[in-house]
Amino acid sequence: MIASAAPVAPLASHQLLLFLLEVGVLLLLAVILGRLAQRFGLPAVVGELLTGILLGPSLLGQLAPSVGHWLLPGEPSQMHLLDALGQFSVVLLVGVAGLHVDLRLIRRRAGTVATVTMGGLLLPLGLGVATGLLVPAALLAATDQRVMFAFFLGVAMAVSAVPVIAKTLTDMRLMHRDVGQLILAAASLDDAFAWFMLSMISSMAVSALTVGNVLASLLNLVLFIVAAALIGRPVVRRAMRWANAQSDVGPAVAIAVVTVLLFSAAGHALGLEAIFGALVAGVLLGLPGGVEPARLAPLRTVVLSVLAPLFLASAGLRVDLRALADPVVLVAGLVILVLAVLGKFCGAYLAGRLTRQSHWEAVALGAGLNSRGVVEIVIAMVGLRLGILNTATYTIVVLVAVLTSVMAPPMLLRAMRRIEHNAEEALREENQAQLITRPVVR
Repeated sequence: MIASAAPVAPLASHQLLLFLLEVGVLLLLAVILGRLAQRFGLPAVVGELLTGILLGPSLLGQLAPSVGHWLLPGEPSQMHLLDALGQFSVVLLVGVAGLHVDLRLIRRRAGTVATVTMGGLLLPLGLGVATGLLVPAALLAATDQRVMFAFFLGVAMAVSAVPVIAKTLTDMRLMHRDVGQLILAAASLDDAFAWFMLSMISSMAVSALTVGNVLASLLNLVLFIVAAALIGRPVVRRAMRWANAQSDVGPAVAIAVVTVLLFSAAGHALGLEAIFGALVAGVLLGLPGGVEPARLAPLRTVVLSVLAPLFLASAGLRVDLRALADPVVLVAGLVILVLAVLGKFCGAYLAGRLTRQSHWEAVALGAGLNSRGVVEIVIAMVGLRLGILNTATYTIVVLVAVLTSVMAPPMLLRAMRRIEHNAEEALREENQAQLITRPVVR
C-alpha cells in the first residue's frame, strides 16, 4: 500500500491578512513618495527607496513600535513572503531592462565598455580592501576575519545596482541614450564580477578557497553565457515567433515572463545571481527576431508601476539607523560612504575620459554607476549570514547602498542635460517607445 503524502497546510489566515496589508501599504506609500520625489525634480526611485526606511525600525519602529511590530512583525516566515515578492519583482524589472540593451552599440564600443567597467571596479575595490584592513576591531564580527572582511567590503564598494540603475534610467527617460546604454552595460559587468567574487568569499567563509573552486565558478559563468547564446536564443526566437502570430498579447507576455524566470533559476542554480540570468533573458528577448516590443507594453506597465516600487520599498525594511548612535560606527560609516562615492565616481570618470568621452559624459558615467541599491543590500545580507558582518557593519553597508542610490539620480540628471542627442539615440528612443504604446490587436 502506497502512503499518500500529507497535504501541505495552507497559509494561516492572519499571516495572509498581514501580507496583503503589507503589500498594500508599501505600494501606496511608494507611489505617494515616488510622486512627491518627482515634484522636487527627482526620479520616483528616490521616494520608493525611502519607503522601506520610513516603515522599518528607523522611523515607524521608533515612533509607533506597537504599530510597526504589528504591521511588519519580525517573524522569518512573514518576512520571507515579502522577500519572495521582492525577488520576483526584481528579476522581472531586470528582465524588462534587458529589453533595452543595445548589443550593437556595446559591440561597437566594446573597448569603452571594458575600460569603464574596469575603472569603476578597480579603484573602489582597492579602496574598500584598504579600508577594511584599517577599520577599528570593534566593527569586525570576528577579529581573525579582518582579511576576509576587507575583501568583502571591497566587493560591496565596487558593485553597481543594475535594478536601481535600470529603474532610474527608465524614470528619467535615459535608457535610449548612448551614455545610458554604457552605464547599464558596465553595471551588468560590474555585477557579474561582484557575484563571482562573492562566491569566492563565501567559499573562504565555509571552506578552504581552492583553485578548483575558482575555476568552477568561472566555468559556470562561461557555460551560462554560451548556453544562452547557442541554445536559449533559438528557443526564445522560435517561441516568440509563435507568440507574435497570435491575435492577442497574452502569449507574448506569458512567454517573456517564463523566459525571465527560467533564466534566473538557471543562473541561480549555477551559483550566479538570479538577476544576472534575468538580464541575459531580457537581452535575448530584445534581439532582432524576438518579441514585438508593443506586445510587452502591458508587462512593462505592471513591472514599472507595481512590482518595481514594491521591490524598492521592501529593500529598506531591514535598515536600522539606530546603530549610527555609536560615534565609532557613525564616523566609520561616513568614511566608507565618502570613499565609496569617490572611488566609483573617479574610477568611472577617469575611464570615460581615457576613452574620449566628453567631460559631462564621463560625469554621467560616474554618477550612474555610483548607484548600489539593493544589490549591495543583498551582499550585506550574505555577509551577515556568513558571520563576516556584525549589526554595525551591516547597517553601514546598507546605508551606503541607500544613500548612493539617492545621490546618483540628481547628479546624472544634471550631467545628461548638458549632453546633446544624436540621430542614433532618436531612432533607439522611437523603437523603445513601442514598449509604452498600446499594442494593436490583430
